[in-house]
Amino acid sequence: MTRSTTRSTNTKRRLLRNLVTAMTIATTLPASVGCHVWDRIGPGPHDTTTSYHRGVGLSIEYPEVAECATAVTIAADAAEAPHSLEDPSKLPALELTLQEAVSMAMRDSPVIRSLGASVTNAATAQTIFDPGQVASSAQGTEAALSAFDAQYSNSLNWFGTDTPRNILINPFTQVFQRQVDEGTSAEYASELTKRSALGSQFSIRHVVNYTRNNNPNRDFSSDFVGWVEAEWRQPILRGAGLQYNRIVGSGQVPGVYNGVLIARINEDVALADFENAVVGLVADVEQAYWELSTAYRLLEANIKGRESALRTYQYQKVRLDVGAGRQDEEAQAQSQYYQFEASVQSQLGGPAGLYATEQKLRYLLGMPASDGKLIKPTTDPVDSKVVFDWNSTLSQALQRRVEIRRQRFRVKQREFELYASRLNKRPQLDFVGLYRYRGLGDNLIGDIDDGRFDGLSSSILNGEFQEWRAGVEFTLPVGLRQASAAVANANLQLQRERAVLAETELRISHDLSDAARNVELTHQLVETNYNRYQADLRQVDVLVRRYLDGTDNINFLLQAQRSVVQSEVAFYQALADYNLAIRDLHREKGSLLAYNQVQLAEGAWGAGAQRDAYEKGLFLTPRHDPSEVTMTPPVTRRSFDPSQIQSSGAGLMMQDGAIVPDQQFVPADAPAPAEVIEQPMPTLDELELSE
Repeated sequence: MTRSTTRSTNTKRRLLRNLVTAMTIATTLPASVGCHVWDRIGPGPHDTTTSYHRGVGLSIEYPEVAECATAVTIAADAAEAPHSLEDPSKLPALELTLQEAVSMAMRDSPVIRSLGASVTNAATAQTIFDPGQVASSAQGTEAALSAFDAQYSNSLNWFGTDTPRNILINPFTQVFQRQVDEGTSAEYASELTKRSALGSQFSIRHVVNYTRNNNPNRDFSSDFVGWVEAEWRQPILRGAGLQYNRIVGSGQVPGVYNGVLIARINEDVALADFENAVVGLVADVEQAYWELSTAYRLLEANIKGRESALRTYQYQKVRLDVGAGRQDEEAQAQSQYYQFEASVQSQLGGPAGLYATEQKLRYLLGMPASDGKLIKPTTDPVDSKVVFDWNSTLSQALQRRVEIRRQRFRVKQREFELYASRLNKRPQLDFVGLYRYRGLGDNLIGDIDDGRFDGLSSSILNGEFQEWRAGVEFTLPVGLRQASAAVANANLQLQRERAVLAETELRISHDLSDAARNVELTHQLVETNYNRYQADLRQVDVLVRRYLDGTDNINFLLQAQRSVVQSEVAFYQALADYNLAIRDLHREKGSLLAYNQVQLAEGAWGAGAQRDAYEKGLFLTPRHDPSEVTMTPPVTRRSFDPSQIQSSGAGLMMQDGAIVPDQQFVPADAPAPAEVIEQPMPTLDELELSE
């Protein structure tokens, strides 16, 4: 090799090494250094045209959706300018009882509203469609029953054959051999399969194969070969049993279950969630109603305080004008007047004032934010003492609370899953039986010469060629690792749900205890604040006379005027708290819907659904002999109506070796339960005392 050749080779290697180094540096430069090397290359001739997609991919647009005019949209569009400091007495009143308010909230919107929500979140909003949506989804009963629907399949295929063969043709056997296989064939197969609730698999198949080729050994150039067969596959160990298949459904993996019983529990849980949302709505409506009633009372109390302060200020100003008063006393009276004026304005248009509280109730009722009218509550708050029997209340709470009922459904689901997981540890042992009628024919139907193999159909119907098969198939995953893990997981989930159920019951008992204590406390506060209010009224009367006589300072009168307003506000606030405490106790013991006369019912069926139910009922045969009926353990024992009024004798009793609630329901129009004891107390009309 010459020296020039060596130098040229070294130069090429050095250039290649420098190029690789430059590419490595360009691709590893940090973003802080600047753009990549490739970004510094200027645009070429092909970059002069602006792309159509530039500036379009992230543009904000409005979707085109079909919107229907409903009562809710009409209420949203009909909102007028809100009230702020207008005189409520000059606005037309819309008188509304508590029962009417609850009825409007239940009727006027498919969405369950809440006071704590701002803008409705579609992902978490509860609607009247949610239970039906779960029932019609993949988690519902109909989807689970589809695993037992009959399945029909059909296939038809044509084939052409033109295959050369590597054989040597013998002159003596060339009549029976061909170097090229030429022909046409077709395959037709139809199958009807049905799976039973016991795990059995029934199949009926019809197969027809058509062949036409150049084989010289054939009796006729084309033929139809087919058969009709029936197959029965019955699991003996794993996969057998009515209870197992109702739990597992179409699931093939241990630990994944979507059977009818699981779907039934999913629907019951959805109903429990809906009931819980309705309970929350009723509680919010009652709270907004009593808050609005209290807002009227607080506004009235502050107006009376403002009027008394105004009279005191005017009297003091007259005295000052004639030279008998003092400027500091006139300023004190004027300051108190403006203090009450500010309180009136706050109670009227403030965040917790009359108009804001009335708007909250309007939202829950599905009414416009403002329509020129003012809702006025007409239901008087309960001021009599209500006493609840603790043992009966605790028993009802542990049986009727929707949270406990929902958690018990989850426990039942885990019990089913554990049962199925244990059965999945068994090996797969199936009995298989098959019987087949086979036939052969030159034609598909056969109506030419009525020969033995003239038609495939006649050959099959003659029953000359019959085949059968019977046997067992055994499959065992060595170690059963997946099935064992599914059992352990199902057992842990069951223990978890049971622990959550026990904790839920404990929490409810504590909340019920707090609610019962609050009922007693708030009623005592009502009496105490009422007595305080009466004492302050007497104090004002005495101080007014002493002030007019000139024997007392104005400071004592101004302080007494403030005290009477504060005590009146405290009394009405305590009265509202007492009614809300009664509501909380009914909510904690699961009787709030019955307390407010709210009933949950399924909507009316369509004509088609009623017709389907009638037709299916024609095939149902009543069994009067219990020995003729085979039943799996039930999911639920009896129906439950949260709107039923409870009796005072609700407790626990033994039935079939288990502790069950002894609840004696009474009609909705029955008299008040014996557990409620009313004690007389002055009514609100008796408390309307003039200055």
